[in-house]
Amino acid sequence: MRLHLTLTPNTQPVPFNYQHQLTGVLHKWLGENELHDKISLYSFSWLRGKVERVDGGLNFPNGARWFISFWEDEHTEKLKNGILKKPEVIFGMNVDKVKEQAIPEFGKDYRFKVASPVLVRSNQDDGSRKHLLYGEKESDEILTRRMKAKLEAANFNEKESDISISFDRSYPNPQTKLVDIKGTKLRASVCPVKIEGSPEAVKFAWNVGVGELTGSGFGAID
Repeated sequence: MRLHLTLTPNTQPVPFNYQHQLTGVLHKWLGENELHDKISLYSFSWLRGKVERVDGGLNFPNGARWFISFWEDEHTEKLKNGILKKPEVIFGMNVDKVKEQAIPEFGKDYRFKVASPVLVRSNQDDGSRKHLLYGEKESDEILTRRMKAKLEAANFNEKESDISISFDRSYPNPQTKLVDIKGTKLRASVCPVKIEGSPEAVKFAWNVGVGELTGSGFGAID
């Protein structure tokens, strides 16, 4: 299930790196939960709409759009209740409207745009982690492996878990974004992804997003 939120204009400048604050709002609405300790079966977009650069940040003069997707409907219900009780978002923005979107029907292969940058990292022998971007083939393997782990966590069977994910390298204008989350700098890709697999797995991916840290504002797709 996906919730599309329409937000009122901000009354204070929105920092360029606002994503971790959206994460905080999300957990405020959910109330006490164990999602921090589990693999993320949800994702959310960055703010969308007309945006202006102002001193020290961003301005959304006409408000913004924001979507949040959960695989588990129980969390969607908690989210809706939380929004009703506390509609405040960030920097003076409030939720004005909420629209539900059921999971669409997908075939066995689909191309998705990204609604937030896709984070891919690989473990190195020295214990560090290397950021992989859209042009590196290894990123496809890691995207696929991570999605299979999420499918397993959601109790999909082997047939339903058939999936393959890759960046669409035919896209003419891929970009990267450097995101700062509380001092941790992460380089992620803004590039469409291609997903092939069972219709059940494609639906799942549409909800939970691709790559790492989907619960922190990365990898949402639409």
